[in-house]
Parts: sequence; C-alpha cells; structure tokens
Amino acid sequence: MRRRLLALSTHTLGRDLAAIVGAEAVLLDPPASYLEDATSSRGLRGHADAVVLPATTDEVARVLAWCYVHDVSVVPRGGGTGFAGGAVPFGGVVVALERMRRIRSFDPLFWRIVVESGLTTWELRRLARENGLVFPPDPGAGEQSQVGGNVATNAGGPHAFKYGVTGRWVTGLEVVVPPGEVITTGGPVRKDVAGYDLKSLLIGSEGTLGIVTAVWLRLLPAPERVLPIAAVYASATEGCAAIEAVYGAGIEAAALEYLDEGALRHSGAAFPAALPSEGGFLVIAEADGSAVEVERVAEELVEALSPDALALHRPELEALWRWRDGVSFAVTGVLGRKVSEDVAVPVDRLREIIRATTEIGSRHGLEACSWGHAGDGNVHSSFLFAPGDAAAEAAALVAADELAACAVALGGTISGEHGIGVLKLTHLPAQVGPRSLTLQQEIKRAFDPKGLLNPGKKVGL
Repeated sequence: MRRRLLALSTHTLGRDLAAIVGAEAVLLDPPASYLEDATSSRGLRGHADAVVLPATTDEVARVLAWCYVHDVSVVPRGGGTGFAGGAVPFGGVVVALERMRRIRSFDPLFWRIVVESGLTTWELRRLARENGLVFPPDPGAGEQSQVGGNVATNAGGPHAFKYGVTGRWVTGLEVVVPPGEVITTGGPVRKDVAGYDLKSLLIGSEGTLGIVTAVWLRLLPAPERVLPIAAVYASATEGCAAIEAVYGAGIEAAALEYLDEGALRHSGAAFPAALPSEGGFLVIAEADGSAVEVERVAEELVEALSPDALALHRPELEALWRWRDGVSFAVTGVLGRKVSEDVAVPVDRLREIIRATTEIGSRHGLEACSWGHAGDGNVHSSFLFAPGDAAAEAAALVAADELAACAVALGGTISGEHGIGVLKLTHLPAQVGPRSLTLQQEIKRAFDPKGLLNPGKKVGL
C-alpha cells in the first residue's frame, strides 16, 4: 500500500486530490497539528502523504473513491482531541472534516437538528442553548472537539450519568463508506427497526467503517434550574460509600463526579470554595430540572452525601465546571508529564480501581492519582513523571497496561469513553475474547474489504 502510493508521486497525488477539493484544500506538507491528537504527550506522532479538507459530502465520497482505486489509506479526522491515537495517521491521506460545519436543518419545536460533522461541540451546545434547548452530552475540549469525532468515539462526559453518551442522542447518520458511496441510516424518526442497526454499529467505530459526514441529533428543553453540590470526605472509603448511597436512594443526579486524594491535592487550591485540609476525596453531584424538582433532588443528594462528609458546599455552577475542566492540566503541571488511562468498572468496584491506581503507581515508583465520572464508574487515572525521565515514562506505560488489565479483572472495560485507537489494542482480546474479536474483524472486512479506512485502529485491521 505504501509502495503503491510512493509510485504515484507527490505531484500526481496533489494534482488528483486538488481536482476534487481544490488546490487550497490539499496540504502536501501536513502541519504537525494533523499528525497527532491528545496522545502527543505520550510521544505518539504520525505521518501522512497529504491532508485534504473537503467542504461537502460529495467531495468526501470522491476522495475516498480515489483512494480506494489507488490503494491509499484514509484517516478521518475531527478535532484531534482523542486519547487513544485514533486520529493519528501512519501514512496515506488524512480527511479532515473541519470545513464541514453547516447546520443543515434545525427544528427547535421538535427538539431536533441535523449538523455536519465538523461542527464543534461548543457551537452545537451554544445553538441549542440560544433556542431554549440543550444537547446533553458534554465531552471535554468542547471548543475543539467536533460532532463527527464525538460520534466516532461515542464520547461521554460528566452528564452521561443521567443523559448517556453521544450515541443516545443520535437518530440518524450520513456516512461515506468504501468504495466511495454515501449511505444514510436512521434520520429524524425516533423509532426505526428497518434492517440491522447500522447506526449503532457506526457510532463508536472510530472511522474504521465509514466517514460520518452529517448527524441527526435529538435535543431536550433546557432545564429550568441547575444546582451543584460538592461533598468532601476523609478518604475514598467514605467517598465511595456516599456514591453508593446516592444509587441506593434512587436519586437521579445529572452528574456524579469524584476526585481522589492526589487529584484533590494538586487541584484543590483553585476549587471555588474552601476545602478542609484533612479532605482526601471529593464528590461532585448535580441536580437539574424544574425549580421544584431541583430543590427536591438537591435535598435528597444532601441527605445521601452528608453522613460522613467533612464539608458540603453549593458552589457557583460555572466556576465549578471551569475548575473541573482544569483538573487534568493541574495534575499534569505537578511534574510536567503524565500517562493517563481511561477505564471503567462497575460502580460497586470503584473504590478498588481507585486504590489500584495508587498501588500500581507506588509499585513502579510513580506518583499516581485519579478522578472521573463516579456515576458510571469511568476512571481517569494518571501516572506522573518529569519530562526527559525515560525510565519513569517507561514505568508509567507499564503501569497503564497493568491498570487496564485490572479493570478487565474487575468486570470493567479498557476504554470507558476515549476509544481503542492504537494504544489500547493489545488489551482488546483479553476483554472481548477471540470469537467476539473475530466477528468484529469480519464486520470491518465487510465494510472495508481493502482495509484502507483508518487501518490498524479499533480492531487491529
């Protein structure tokens, strides 16, 4: 595949792609920003023979058709915010969708919208908010992440506890599939059982089955009021018991987050309320809905979270989430570098994976901490080291592998919301088993018989 592409020559590659998308939309000397994603901190950088920036679905289809004829691999790309290397190219053509950000239709009265893949999460949420609606999924890096990338990874976020991940809000997709054909699956309807559920199969497929170009999404009326509550505990033991108490009381919080002792120590100084010095675990909960409903749920949360709490706060909403969005940066700043893992376990095993994070780190001589989405057991664990410390970086990578294996052993998953990409492939067989993996690889071959779409990602083909 690589030899065939070289035989085409850069001139031929540029000429043919420019004939499809225009010369200004072909980059034959790709900037570094198109060759990496959020895994650049782990040293993962790729290479590409060209980047194309199509403006229409027809252009995407024609680019894929050209690549399929010439045996050239294609890597679809959204905002590049992924943590598994899913958007990192290793040769071939990067199809960046950032120019495709039109609102194709918007029906506020019916709580639905159709957008192109390059629209950012922030733009989508802003438009919904300005019309009295809300798009509930809230993955991080909203100003950079794009709707197509969120669909490709089935992105989650803090409010997935109540509202679910991106796929729950997708009712239809427009997708370009090999060898360059446009299909639609689903649409504006709320129910559809015609044929196999290709929509759900394509959601989370990380660009290995097709290139998502447009998405039908359902929205909700914005809640009348939102009220956050933060509770501080002495340790993870009391904090996790409080999280289980929220479950046991049947409280439908909008979000249920946690920070362990290390994460709290490194970021707590900027928390928008005074934290007790003996605090070793933080739980953040949120109530939303009508004014009456919010007061009721908030009272229930206070009752469930109070028994072992050292302190309870009702911080200002926007300040709280600004602080929460900065936790990762604060932790990185402690030593300068970190290797982070995204695993998820059943909620009743949460304290075990939190404890395992620090124990694995300690065994490898590394400081480690975790935070994440407690409500759905999604843990973001980090192993810290200084730039240039090759031995510590190698140890951090081993520690991350051990944590992934631990999550599987606890009945969990190697990836809660960031995909498989290339970084988690070695752990996939242990989680899904040989027959399941074979079936998944056969699905990949059915969609992409030449194996040119984002090769080597998701299922290893």
